[in-house]
Amino acid sequence: MTDALSPSDAAKRASAWRAAEFVADGMRVGLGTGSTAAFLVKRLGERVRDEGLRIRGVPTSARTAELARAEGIEVVTLEDVGRLDIAIDGADEADGELSLIKGGGGALLWEKVVATAAERVVIIADPGKRVATLGAFPLPVEVIPFGLSSTQRLIEELLEGQDLDGRRVELRLRDGQPFATDEGNRILDLHLGRIGDPRRLALLLNQIPGVVENGLFIDIADTLVIGHPDGRAEVVELDDADPRAPLAGRDNIFTEVLG
Repeated sequence: MTDALSPSDAAKRASAWRAAEFVADGMRVGLGTGSTAAFLVKRLGERVRDEGLRIRGVPTSARTAELARAEGIEVVTLEDVGRLDIAIDGADEADGELSLIKGGGGALLWEKVVATAAERVVIIADPGKRVATLGAFPLPVEVIPFGLSSTQRLIEELLEGQDLDGRRVELRLRDGQPFATDEGNRILDLHLGRIGDPRRLALLLNQIPGVVENGLFIDIADTLVIGHPDGRAEVVELDDADPRAPLAGRDNIFTEVLG
């Protein structure tokens, strides 16, 4: 029943419903943020009510927590459960190695903490999110308010030496005011066009004082579920995503890569 939805929303729902099948009774589940993740939370809520599914959900934002509670899902903190069996979230871009850009909704910090606490990370998306090279979507970087202009200047200087097609840095606004994350931080959106070396850029950005986290998710996703407007869903596992993907060291995302 996708006739009441736009093609984009029908694709998002198809991916979310397929990913919901990965959730089993008793699991500790990371619940993503965004329009696609909202379809997931609603579907899991249906399973809780109709099937008696028992799960504990760790939300990646205050708005996801509110939605999960409304759907009858038990909401807990990461401190309550320690590790997660699975985390399911959307993405703004996903390349052939399942590297991602996330944070369009401003929840990238909590999303990355939750994802790296999960045994399996499933990304749900519509076909438009799959790209050959990351960077067309602005890369979010979460920074503390103190010294914001200084942090932005350091980021701009860093970008000058990177393999990129653009280097514009903008403070994210909402209703004319600086956007605030759930942690009270700010978001700088980096308009890069194309990111030649996402792995290197992610590490270098996080070395800048004032940067809390960036929206490049490298060596984190295990599965990509692409939904289509006709209700089909394509499941891509990491091992099948790209034979050139560097799989060694996947168990430790902090493996030295700069050489």
